Amino acid sequence: MPILNANRKSRDSKLFQDHNWAVGVTWKRRKKKTMTKVNRARSTSPPDGGWGWMIVAGCFLVTICTRAVTRCISVFFVEFQTYFTQDYAQTAWIHSIVDCMTMLCAPLGSVVSNHLSCQVGIMLGGLLASTGLILGSFATSLKHLYLTLGVLTGLGFALSYSPAIAMVGKYFSRRKALAYGIAMSGSGIGTFILAPVVQLLIEQFSWRGALLILGGFVLNLCVCGALMRPITLKEYQTSREPNHVCRTQKQDFKRTSPCSTWTKAWVQTCLCCSLQQEYSFLLMSDFIVLAISVLFMAYGCSPLFVYLVPYALSVGVSHQQAAFLMSILGVIDIVGNITFGWLTDRRCLKNYQYVCYLFAVGLDGLCYLCLPMLRSLPLLVPFSCTFGYFDGAYVTLIPVVTAEIVGTTSLSSALGVVYFLHAVPYLVSPPISGWLVDTTGSYTAAFLLCGFSMIFSSVLLGFARLVKKMKKPQLRVLAQESDAKLQLWTNGSVAYSVASELDQKDRESVAIAVPGYNPT
Repeated sequence: MPILNANRKSRDSKLFQDHNWAVGVTWKRRKKKTMTKVNRARSTSPPDGGWGWMIVAGCFLVTICTRAVTRCISVFFVEFQTYFTQDYAQTAWIHSIVDCMTMLCAPLGSVVSNHLSCQVGIMLGGLLASTGLILGSFATSLKHLYLTLGVLTGLGFALSYSPAIAMVGKYFSRRKALAYGIAMSGSGIGTFILAPVVQLLIEQFSWRGALLILGGFVLNLCVCGALMRPITLKEYQTSREPNHVCRTQKQDFKRTSPCSTWTKAWVQTCLCCSLQQEYSFLLMSDFIVLAISVLFMAYGCSPLFVYLVPYALSVGVSHQQAAFLMSILGVIDIVGNITFGWLTDRRCLKNYQYVCYLFAVGLDGLCYLCLPMLRSLPLLVPFSCTFGYFDGAYVTLIPVVTAEIVGTTSLSSALGVVYFLHAVPYLVSPPISGWLVDTTGSYTAAFLLCGFSMIFSSVLLGFARLVKKMKKPQLRVLAQESDAKLQLWTNGSVAYSVASELDQKDRESVAIAVPGYNPT
């Protein structure tokens, strides 16, 4: 009996172990399957639809709350100038600081969205921008407006704008230009709606009440941020492999010596490595040329949204008609965003999006050159239509051209840098234009300088692309020659070069390896 009990116990324990082993294997297999499913769900190609259209809708609302509100600050220009009794240059600094902070802090928005999330960045930006507008309604001097409406609101716009634009590029590939056209049209639609509404609010509640209401409106950025569902692309996994060693070393180092003073230095080194890889596109020649051209383009595009209303008033147009010009500029901007994005996504223009961008920037510059000759409402309306259309066209193609140069992987960081480059021109161009108006007594010099700046931006990019195309045939010839010289011919167990020109060392090596070889 004891022997039988012992055998029974051993058999039961063996069955129990086998059962546990089977359960463990099954659990591991299920875990592996679920992990692969999660990885597949998180690592996908751009869907070109689905939730991507909600991302477009969220970005559309972000551009209304950021760029359209920034443009509508020009409606306050005359009110600020009258209330604080300041000249053009001093008053223009408000709009300049908002635009400058929006673009200057664009890389900060990219960093927040890359290391935290796009949702956090946009929501935080909405809170800051709303706070700046609300505090600006209590300002007692222009300096107060510089800090609240300028710095604080501009910082909030920066945290919201560039991450929202980059998210559209992650969700779309084939229809990227169309998606950007719809998303960026929020700037035009917002300007079309908000410009007369803001003028009405100023007449009903004064400029303080209008700023307070705009502060509540801008809080909708928090709603937009909630729509930005993150997505991880397949391309991202391959780009992060070089950083894998750095991350594992950092984790191992933390486990072995958590209290060591070397930990901080090691973490800083790994962080520098990741940032260096993230911004490696800064050394690309094509991106450097694009950056220089953006500086001149940004200088030219900003002053019109500050001085169109004052210029219209100076030639005898009424306040409502001047605000109506801004509305026309906004609604035609919408048409340019959508139609130009749709057209450049067609097969016939898909490979010429870069050229279309140059074309749009150059025509906006030509419109500037004609503006000083337009001194009545019937002439200013066609100008607003033409300038608004091509302004919407090239704004749509900025992310597309940037993605063509740096790729989708670095698009968020590259857009942050591109919008950062807008900062200094946006800061200095309206005050310089205001100084020219105060000095010369007319708007001619200011508009001509802006027009030539935009034309130079277009010509510079076109010249760089032309030089690159001229170098391609030469590089192909050099590549073919190098391939011919490196071609090898195998004869039995001996491989020797068949290039037309062999140096002396090659001839001697062949003579040694092949008996009876005559170098002559």
